[in-house]
Amino acid sequence: MLNDFKAFLLRGNVVDLAVAVVIGAAFGSVVTSMVKDLITPLIAAIGGTPDFSGLSLTVHHSKIMYGSFLNALISFVIIAAVVFFFVVKPLNALMTRMQSGKEKEPTPGDPQLEVLEQIRDSLAKRK
Repeated sequence: MLNDFKAFLLRGNVVDLAVAVVIGAAFGSVVTSMVKDLITPLIAAIGGTPDFSGLSLTVHHSKIMYGSFLNALISFVIIAAVVFFFVVKPLNALMTRMQSGKEKEPTPGDPQLEVLEQIRDSLAKRK
């Protein structure tokens, strides 16, 4: 049972997942800092409010704190944009570049494949 557990832990996808979680956590703190220290002050320079967490709306003596939601929404959009433009797009470009170097397999019914099969069969008959 211990050997099975060891094999499970050393399988590639478990290790890859662990690395992804650690890198994701570190990346999240970098992006959170970017939002808090760079993007929010830029928005504040334009809009005048450096932190939206104090924004609220009062309806029938109930205080609705929509400012924290705005901060979280801005962080989410920026994190999604950073992941898309700095991870997904470059990775897709790399994968496309790697796949373009491979020769494509001939499809059944391909005229070149049929000619090659005829040549092969003709050579086999001569022997």
